[in-house]
Amino acid sequence: MEVRLSEYKEDWAMMFRVEAECLKSIFGGVEIRFEHFGSTAVPGMKAKPVIDMMGIVDDINRIDLFNATMDSLGYDVAGDWGISGRRLFRKGGEQRTHHIHFYQSDSPQIGRHLIFRDYLLSHPEEAARYSRFKEQLAQRYERTNEYSPAKKAFVSEMEQIALNWHSQLNEYP
Repeated sequence: MEVRLSEYKEDWAMMFRVEAECLKSIFGGVEIRFEHFGSTAVPGMKAKPVIDMMGIVDDINRIDLFNATMDSLGYDVAGDWGISGRRLFRKGGEQRTHHIHFYQSDSPQIGRHLIFRDYLLSHPEEAARYSRFKEQLAQRYERTNEYSPAKKAFVSEMEQIALNWHSQLNEYP
């Protein structure tokens, strides 16, 4: 896929809410808490215009029961896509609009993603630094299969900073 980096759009928060309501109706009977994460959840950040959504459920195996329904509605059913315990659905084909990541409520992936989001929301200078880095990569790489791996070390370093920040917050009530 081609790298599509955009200025922050206020519509992204609304797109998250609309999709969350739609998904709640599709997954009727499954208790799901949705979270908006990733760069589209951080005002002012440049981002690939793909809404990253997290669905937190009590039993991840119940999500698998909806694969045929999701496929019939045009979602790409991607399974765990390399992360054990995750269920990933992608919407929009080559012009993707949403990535829906489902995790069971005890998954360590949940905290990692949400703490990183909250860190960027609380540290606009770090969000700006991350945005600049993504712009540099987007100028260097045209395809996401090159762009995404090139971000990995930078993101891992920022995630570690975010985790340290979060642990300090929780040490001092």
